[in-house]
Amino acid sequence: MKLVPLGDRVVLKQLEAEEKTKSGIVLPGQAQEKPQQAEVVAVGPGGMVDGKEVTMEVAVGDQVIYSKYSGTDVKLGDDEFIIVKQSDILAVVK
Repeated sequence: MKLVPLGDRVVLKQLEAEEKTKSGIVLPGQAQEKPQQAEVVAVGPGGMVDGKEVTMEVAVGDQVIYSKYSGTDVKLGDDEFIIVKQSDILAVVK
């Protein structure tokens, strides 16, 4: 199965949470904060969305930072994805 986003939607695969702090302390699963950084795995076509022309500014493979409480979590097989609007993406990590 494959996720194909519509309109200005983007499918993200969340990066793994840090298991250690910078000082070397190992964090248990509950203490690990959900990262806001993800990799783009699929991009919608853009086009007319709510009467406005939308051009997609991200591409598959980009690493991005997205809004903390945005998107819809989707589980497909063993993989988990987040579907967000392009406007919920705050930055591209270069």
